[in-house]
Amino acid sequence: MKLYHSSYVSVTKPDIIHSRDYLDFGKVFYLTSIHEQAVRYAQRFIRRQREAWLNSYEFEFNSSEWNILKFDSYDKDWLNFVANCRAGNDVSKFDLVIGGIANDRVIQTLDRYFEGELSEDETLGLLKYERPNIQYCIRSQNMLNDCLKHIESRQL
Repeated sequence: MKLYHSSYVSVTKPDIIHSRDYLDFGKVFYLTSIHEQAVRYAQRFIRRQREAWLNSYEFEFNSSEWNILKFDSYDKDWLNFVANCRAGNDVSKFDLVIGGIANDRVIQTLDRYFEGELSEDETLGLLKYERPNIQYCIRSQNMLNDCLKHIESRQL
């Protein structure tokens, strides 16, 4: 499958080390299968007067060889996993996590949840109207090395 990663640099050899802490699914290498989503995300670099790069990869893996977690919707499991990752409390050992992105509206809802302003049920009630985008989050360097092959990097 073809996946995309937006950045302010060309990323020919992805690694986990350069990821930021406390993101949706932790310190991982984030990708999407949706080209338009990757291009929209890259626009934030341009708005900050930086270069924007769209990096393309081929991703092939055997699901029986890797520890994979997949979220099909914004549900309690997704909410708890994101909350743990964003708080720096995730200790899971998944090689790959697939699921919805916390976009701007979702982040605002999550912030209200983290502050105690919304209950879990209220938060999920607001999130159920969000159409999940998709992110493929490779959490192990071994999986990056074995399964993700760089195709091209194109400056936008």
